Amino acid sequence: MKALIQRVKSASVTVEGSSVGAIEHGLLALIGVEKGDNEADADKLLHKLLHYRVFSDEAGKMNHNLQQAEGGLLLVSQFTLAADTRKGLRPSFSSAAPPAEGERLFNYLVVQARAAWPHIATGQFGADMQVALVNDGPVTFLLES
Repeated sequence: MKALIQRVKSASVTVEGSSVGAIEHGLLALIGVEKGDNEADADKLLHKLLHYRVFSDEAGKMNHNLQQAEGGLLLVSQFTLAADTRKGLRPSFSSAAPPAEGERLFNYLVVQARAAWPHIATGQFGADMQVALVNDGPVTFLLES
């Protein structure tokens, strides 16, 4: 599994004009599920999402994690993260998990996240989503399980 994370001052997801998820400061995590990913990969990725140190401490160093910063976590499914872009000018999605498996693992990640941290919001799997964010930094990392 992959997560493209961005430290944000705020982020929200809208589907068909209605807000489906929003956070104030925290992390926006775009989640990609690949063939062969499983629950252990989701658990490992969630641990990184909650504990990756990308928030500033009192000295301005990135030493605090999401929980120490008391931030929100907005999880948004994004199958395009599984694209192979190494050849040609059109992405290949052959490494992406089939939609049903991607949805199952994304939902598993959401359930585990909500059990571990109270400030969780999500997009809507498979929907045409509009994601708005105010990037803080900018600070962006690609995490892989």
